[in-house]
Amino acid sequence: MSVKWEKTGKTAGELTFDISQDEIKLGLDQAFRRVKKNLRVPGFRKGHVSRVIFDQYYGEEALYEDALNAVLPAAYAAAVKEAGIKAVGQPQIVPESMDKGKDWTMKATVSIEPEVELGEYKGIEVPKQNTRVYAKDIDAEIQKRREQNAELVLKKDKAKKGDTVVIDFKGTIDGKPFDGGEAENYSLELGSGQFIPGFEDQLIGHKAGDEVDVVVTFPEDYGAKDLAGKEAHFATKIHEVKTKQLPELDDEFAKDVDDSVETLDELKDKIKKDLKEQKEAQAKSTIQEAAIEGAVENAKIDEIPDAMIQEDVNTQLNQYLGNMQRQGIDPQTYYKLTNTNEQQLRAQFAKDAEERVKTNLVLEAIVAKEGLEASKEEMDKEIKDLAAEYNMNEDVVRRTLSDDMLGHDITVRKAMDLVTDNAKQVAKSKLKDEKKDEDK
Repeated sequence: MSVKWEKTGKTAGELTFDISQDEIKLGLDQAFRRVKKNLRVPGFRKGHVSRVIFDQYYGEEALYEDALNAVLPAAYAAAVKEAGIKAVGQPQIVPESMDKGKDWTMKATVSIEPEVELGEYKGIEVPKQNTRVYAKDIDAEIQKRREQNAELVLKKDKAKKGDTVVIDFKGTIDGKPFDGGEAENYSLELGSGQFIPGFEDQLIGHKAGDEVDVVVTFPEDYGAKDLAGKEAHFATKIHEVKTKQLPELDDEFAKDVDDSVETLDELKDKIKKDLKEQKEAQAKSTIQEAAIEGAVENAKIDEIPDAMIQEDVNTQLNQYLGNMQRQGIDPQTYYKLTNTNEQQLRAQFAKDAEERVKTNLVLEAIVAKEGLEASKEEMDKEIKDLAAEYNMNEDVVRRTLSDDMLGHDITVRKAMDLVTDNAKQVAKSKLKDEKKDEDK
């Protein structure tokens, strides 16, 4: 294959390549098989015309367009590989010559990945993370579980914030009732924010049997336009006031909330272990984000082609909507529920697209510099993990993803771990002092 690459800019160029006679013949054969099915020529049954007769009636050139469409993708991919370039987006390809009996010559206007000049990516200074679990952390988790297992019991005293009241209410605006403004035996936790601002506060200090005239104003941005900004009166009758009764903090409580423990001390130990794991995972995530951000800042990257930005936005959009569909929500339903459309969702992903592209380019450059590779065992594990995550057959995942795609994801993760593991945790005060020195 004759291939010529000529850069016309930092991230663009022209790729000229030939399509051989053997490839052309295969393309013409494919094109003929497609058109002959519906071909009608006097003296022949439909679909039974020979190639020789076709060429006599229509000429071989009548198949050129279909033949080119058949062979061009593979020919272009081979030319890109031979030229040693990293093409992105869709090229603009025009034929330079398609003479009968000769190789065809194509010229493609191509966008390419920008060059990356790595800076320091090992030893990036990041804020020091505290993964210590304090007694107050354990106490807070215990208290949360007590709240979750609390019982509501009747009280005769006045309602306080946090209590639950059972009420009837009937709302009016200018003396007239409105849709959704009436209910009976409604359970409302005071302070939960379920109702319009001000409603719950006016029930605090009242007890069972009280009748309260609650006066509130609907917010200007209220969902129901006919109610927005209007003052409403709610004739409210309090039937019951209930308060939370927390369970005793003992071994029985521990067994009730976690059947893997026998005592309160065991529960506390387990909570401490779980909180430690959570803090360590959060710390690693924070360090990783800061370290990779530093590696990207230290690198020099040419201008990002728009094709790469659009490709990233498309990827983010498809992944997001794919996740929604796995939850049983199709795109149109999602847009209706969120009162958005595809353009708005694209705009949302476009905000950080350039930074995501830069990050990926830097990580790929680190993969190349460090010679990171994915073993067969790692790719097999990746397929198993993906199949389990998406509840798919492993063979289906294997057919969907090429070794190049699997290897790319694995080695990029290795690059992320390398940058993270080599980061230096520094006290935040020191980082601030260094930043002040840089700004001087």
